[in-house]
Amino acid sequence: MVRPRKVFAQHWLKSEKALAEIIQAAKLEQGDRILEIGPGTGILTRRVLPLVQSLVAVEIDRDLCEHLAKELGKRENFLLLQGDFLELDVPSLLEGYSAFQNTNKVVANIPYNITGPIIEKILGTIANPNPEPYDLIVLLVQKEVAERLVAKPGSKACGALTVRVQYLAECELISIVPAKAFYPPPKVDSAVVRLIPRKIEPAAQDPRKLETLVKLGFGAKRKMLRNNLQSVVERDRLTQLLEQLEVNPQARAEELSIGQWVALSNQLEVNS
Repeated sequence: MVRPRKVFAQHWLKSEKALAEIIQAAKLEQGDRILEIGPGTGILTRRVLPLVQSLVAVEIDRDLCEHLAKELGKRENFLLLQGDFLELDVPSLLEGYSAFQNTNKVVANIPYNITGPIIEKILGTIANPNPEPYDLIVLLVQKEVAERLVAKPGSKACGALTVRVQYLAECELISIVPAKAFYPPPKVDSAVVRLIPRKIEPAAQDPRKLETLVKLGFGAKRKMLRNNLQSVVERDRLTQLLEQLEVNPQARAEELSIGQWVALSNQLEVNS
């Protein structure tokens, strides 16, 4: 019998309600080719397989891989890859498996400690977005992270992650999943979120410059934006542009919308 391992921060979903919410959020169709990250014991995998054309599961735990191979290995539309998703080049590994190529949707129960890197690998970055974006992504993440992903400008939850992800995708909080829905239960609640990658990102003329501004702008959240950016932008020039964008010159980074970040980036000459 396989058991959750702390080294991989494993918390296995057991709630039928939460499983149904994930499946509904993914809007599964018979032609879908799914990438599942962290299938665990396969509780979600078994429910998804009959509904889609194919499913590629990436699992780091060797014991779980043996369990999944035994339970699901004979399914023609199931392919298991063992390894760390953050290190694997999944498209390259699928080159010999034409039936599993061109995955168009992602479902994942993400370990809390590597949520950011996994989202970045799925979506890419502002400066380097995924050139072949997925149609839809459904993630089970820590509730606090979900709140940051869907945060509105001016809210306390709004941060650099908010801007980076919302620049690349539309984000929606689907449901809250209590800690008791997992085995073993984590110390905090989780949430199901749906990301729909934008086929055309907001028009930043220089995405690298925008990425730099966002990073610096949120460098010290309690400081005004013009203070955080003074190392690369003249203070008076920034104040002038903020006023043109109808933003209070004393605003903090979290008060700007995605559109305002893009407009600011497009109009600024940044000192290197």
